[in-house]
Amino acid sequence: MSRPTGRVLTLLELLQSGGVRTMGELADRLGVDGRTVRRYVDQLVDLDVPVEAVRGRHGGYRIGAGYRLPPLMLSDDEALAVLLGLLAGRRAGLTATGDTASETAAAKIRRVLPPRLSRRLDAVLESLAFTAAPEAFATPDAEILLTVADAVRHRRPLRIGYADREGRRSERSLHPYGIVAHAGRWYVTGTDPGIGGDRTFRLDRVAAARTLPGSFEAPDGPGPAQRVVSGFAAAEYRHEVTLRIHGTADAIRARLPATVASLSPEETRPQGDPAPQDTGDPATRATSDPTTLDPGDPGVERWWRVELRVERLDWLPSVLASLDRPFAVERPDELRGLVVAFADRLASRARRA
Repeated sequence: MSRPTGRVLTLLELLQSGGVRTMGELADRLGVDGRTVRRYVDQLVDLDVPVEAVRGRHGGYRIGAGYRLPPLMLSDDEALAVLLGLLAGRRAGLTATGDTASETAAAKIRRVLPPRLSRRLDAVLESLAFTAAPEAFATPDAEILLTVADAVRHRRPLRIGYADREGRRSERSLHPYGIVAHAGRWYVTGTDPGIGGDRTFRLDRVAAARTLPGSFEAPDGPGPAQRVVSGFAAAEYRHEVTLRIHGTADAIRARLPATVASLSPEETRPQGDPAPQDTGDPATRATSDPTTLDPGDPGVERWWRVELRVERLDWLPSVLASLDRPFAVERPDELRGLVVAFADRLASRARRA
């Protein structure tokens, strides 16, 4: 490839990356003067590439909006990043349009790659192994996802057709704050103006969505992701559990994440529990005197109130044992009995060994 032709293609690649590129920037990247840049731009225009000149102090050149270039020019690193991103996204449930779109997109990219690069990428994909099997995820309809995203961006109310977990269908109104991808599923969270409370809906259960006239203001406070995980912890389940655990918030969260449990600092110890000994060390004194604690510091050891709602209790005793920290079961009594039975089984097996 001749040097001028190579520079014209490099110019096209720079313009494709988006935004306005100034004359000085383009000249510097191509190693030519401004007059040569203008000549290269004219060559692209002769090839029906819609290069637009932007006037003004921060003017330069850009590709016309909506233009799609048939040939795909990717470096080795870019091609590998795109294909691995599609593969990883499909396995993690982040390809909202399903496996088919990801596979066809990857196939189109590979068809236009040079043979040398295509062979190298095939070698990577063929030799790549994963430690976990791929999961089947429910994906939302692409048109519904785009409609909801547009409503989030422009703060427009939505009317959605929704099916709950039992398959019951209804129509809901929503002021959507954001879209959240979590554990292979997609959610939209916002306020239901009819009840005046926060609601979160799975996007794969939304059968139809349309924007309504008007607009709304998003409230202050936690962001969409925090609203979704907090909603998981407060969801309706069979058992309501309240614990008090002495330790750091980080250690507790490692076993009981925000999607499972809510955590709040306690100013008092559970009844009958001895206070940690004050050895004179400032760090020890901070854990024994609640008035010196910073409730926002997740690394400080203190008593925490832990609340969660669960369908089953049988998994909690092993979680509490793995924490290896002082704790008290406030409710339900059934959990207290399960913890005692679990401890007895461990002690019995240890004695037999």
